[in-house]
Amino acid sequence: MINKIVLLVALILVYVSRNSSAVWASVGFGLIGYVFSDWLIPRVGDSFIKIGLFGKDLSKPGKPIIPETIGAVTATVYIFTMLFCIPFIFYKDMVVTTSGGGHRDISITENGTSNGSFFPHNKLSEFLSAVLCLQTTTMIGIADDLFDLRWRHKVFLPAIAAIPLLIVYYVDFGVTYVLVPNFLQKWVNGRTTVNLGSLYYVYMAAMSIFCPHSINILAGVNGLEVGESIVLGILAVFNDALYLLFGPEVSHESHKLSIIIIAPFIGVSYALWKWNRWPAKVFVGDTYCYFAGMVFAVVGILGHFSKTMLLIFVPQIINFLYSCPQLFHIVFCPRHRLPRFNEKDGLLYPSTADLVENPPKKFFIPILKLLGSLNLIRLEYVDNGKKDTIKSCTNMTLINLTLVWFGPMREDKLCNKILMINFIIGIIAILTRHLIGTLLFGTDNLRPITAF
Repeated sequence: MINKIVLLVALILVYVSRNSSAVWASVGFGLIGYVFSDWLIPRVGDSFIKIGLFGKDLSKPGKPIIPETIGAVTATVYIFTMLFCIPFIFYKDMVVTTSGGGHRDISITENGTSNGSFFPHNKLSEFLSAVLCLQTTTMIGIADDLFDLRWRHKVFLPAIAAIPLLIVYYVDFGVTYVLVPNFLQKWVNGRTTVNLGSLYYVYMAAMSIFCPHSINILAGVNGLEVGESIVLGILAVFNDALYLLFGPEVSHESHKLSIIIIAPFIGVSYALWKWNRWPAKVFVGDTYCYFAGMVFAVVGILGHFSKTMLLIFVPQIINFLYSCPQLFHIVFCPRHRLPRFNEKDGLLYPSTADLVENPPKKFFIPILKLLGSLNLIRLEYVDNGKKDTIKSCTNMTLINLTLVWFGPMREDKLCNKILMINFIIGIIAILTRHLIGTLLFGTDNLRPITAF
């Protein structure tokens, strides 16, 4: 019954969008994507298990078998939703404000006067490049889930998927300069901007690599990958809303495009989260992590706020930096760094890495002890009367760190706490970016907020 009401609201929004903003069409299709994903996910689980796409939930009594790679279903529904959305988000441009029908001339209004409008081919190319990029990324994710690709083979693949995106950015926008903070301008001969040239495209390609992998690294708890993606989506929409309300007119189109891409993503992701949250009925697989991360890379690049997007990803950046000693094998990295489940009390405890059989690099031992003294990891020493040989350390992930700081807890409470931390840090990062913008650069895009 609820899904029928949601579907009715979606159809009303799509209809209303014909003579208003295309954002309403994207919100409507986001609701449609939610309904279809919520209907489809429980019906494909058995088929996935039959072909071997399943995993064991290690944090449950008996380790039940659960269908995996269901994120591919969500990504597929999203791509089809975006394709069906095209005629509606461009309805005004095709029918109302331009002549259409293959004509590229200035349109004529009903009273016979020209309104000076052309069909926005640049906006269509941006939209199609985003869909192509996400479609390719989904294919890469499915390949990873099917063939379990090695890290050295798959780490740079998202950058290849982002090539259409970068080409459209080069043709339609092409801005490669960054603002120089006031206190650094004397070091660059008083210039207020520095043109990075091709390095800026390297940065955006690196962003398309980082965003998918960062979500993949911060995973392993029921509902966490999807939950953090929904939180990141809400934060991105919040940033877009600030620009639409208080930003300059020139920034409105790019932030409307951002909402148009994110709204259906939040819809299909919420449907997946319903089935993936504790106690999980499905696993999302690497496909969803690739797909979700690339959505934010696409939005950051096409929305022209890639640096602000990285501020939203601060928890993921912290998790990556915190994990680096194990990711680069300075400290032993077990295959799974999931929290340890205790069946007696049903709580999760920090998992550990054995450092007796797999000792860390000698130069890093003092750093491990320093991290232990700062309560950033928990160390266990060999019981020989001296604290000179480290027996084990907690695995270096934000999930385990949360358990070190707040103690053992049930899986759903752990997930919710991490999501709350992610949301609070994201809000602080966005507001700080605008509040200190004037101090660092002498100006900020959101003048009413900074003036207040």
